[in-house]
Amino acid sequence: MAVSSPATLAIGLITATVVAFLPATAASAAPKPTEAELRAQLKQLNSKVDKLIEKYNLKRVELAKAQEAAKSAKDRLATAEQTLATAEQRVGEIARMRYQNADPSMPGILLPENGSGAALLEQLTAEQQAVVQGVAKARDDKQKASDEAAALASQIRTDTDDVAGQRDDAQDVIKDIQKKLQDLVPFGPGRNGNGSWAPELPSGSDNITPRTQLMRAEVRKNFALPYEVGCFRAGSSGEHPLGRACDFMMSTGGSMPSAAHNALGDRIAEWAIKNKDKLGVKYVIWKQRINQGSGWSAMSDRGSITENHYDHVHISMF
Repeated sequence: MAVSSPATLAIGLITATVVAFLPATAASAAPKPTEAELRAQLKQLNSKVDKLIEKYNLKRVELAKAQEAAKSAKDRLATAEQTLATAEQRVGEIARMRYQNADPSMPGILLPENGSGAALLEQLTAEQQAVVQGVAKARDDKQKASDEAAALASQIRTDTDDVAGQRDDAQDVIKDIQKKLQDLVPFGPGRNGNGSWAPELPSGSDNITPRTQLMRAEVRKNFALPYEVGCFRAGSSGEHPLGRACDFMMSTGGSMPSAAHNALGDRIAEWAIKNKDKLGVKYVIWKQRINQGSGWSAMSDRGSITENHYDHVHISMF
């Protein structure tokens, strides 16, 4: 067996040391999540945010009830205090009557002549004590209700802040996932080095260009579309007969969309404009407006809901 020279050993040691300090290779690094995994995470987090918002609203309802309970207790106290004032006035009258009981000149209207004055005073005293005790209980009940309402309000505020914090954290993660999903939007085929787009021929049974096919597939992937998508249409002007446009219906056609579908159309139009440079979007028409990349411009009235693009989002491609 040949013996390694000192030079060979030195080279081997240096190589081993360099390899040991090299960063981890792509194979050993943690794999990036796939688009399907990111979308699953987004769905889970959206569900979590919905539950947090529901819990947040329930806490707000509980807080409103606690505040109403405190108000009712305050109203009861006011009534009790008025009752107490009346009772205290009656106590004064009874005290005067008891003091005057030994006085023969006491008016007969206050004490009957048959000698039942002492019994009457005892009865009045008992009634007065009952009133005072009732007021004292009302005060105690009010104080208890106020303390409980204050404690509940404090707890609800703490819980609400906690829920709001969790909601904000979840929304931050959602934004991060949405950004990652945005980064996954592919580049349309046929883009030139100077940023322009090479012409494409329609292909396939649907007679639309590869760029249009990609755009339609991405819209379907990113949005739950309520109705059919219409792309190629012969015998009309514009991009449809060229296979370079699609209409994404937000109603059955000829009628105004629901509020939810109107908002969906807004999101689709915004998404298409945001990704125009990636996909090769030429312009977007929605709700009697056109956006060619520099903002929305009003269009003339063409006479119908469909012609004015209130029932569908139109996306044209280069």
